[in-house]
Amino acid sequence: MAADPTDMQHITAAMKKQFDRPDAPLDVGPVTVEGHYAVAGWTQGKQGGRALLQKDKSGWFIAVCAGDGLTQSEVLKTAGMDAASAQKLVHAVLAAEAKLSVDKRRRFASFQGLVKVDGPGAAHGHGAHPHPQ
Repeated sequence: MAADPTDMQHITAAMKKQFDRPDAPLDVGPVTVEGHYAVAGWTQGKQGGRALLQKDKSGWFIAVCAGDGLTQSEVLKTAGMDAASAQKLVHAVLAAEAKLSVDKRRRFASFQGLVKVDGPGAAHGHGAHPHPQ
């Protein structure tokens, strides 16, 4: 399902805190949420990808950045999601992204690999965003 406004604000803030730069602003969206997991598309300059976020007692944190892998339930299950929730999130992500331009979806898909980014309480400086090769 689409993120409620509070989750959307917290997810966007978490991503911007970690990766937004004055010379390369981070654009976040769409954001879809299923339980304590979310997938957020992002673009920064000519690059893009998707982030898998998780929510714990401290709030939302970025767990993984990837491209099309985050539109596959098998990949989401490796992050700890149960099969039914992973399938629901995949359907929600694909439905939300279907409303976007082909160019934006290509930018999300351009991220190569799967990069573990964060964990609860971890902190990274600006410019730490893994970029596609």
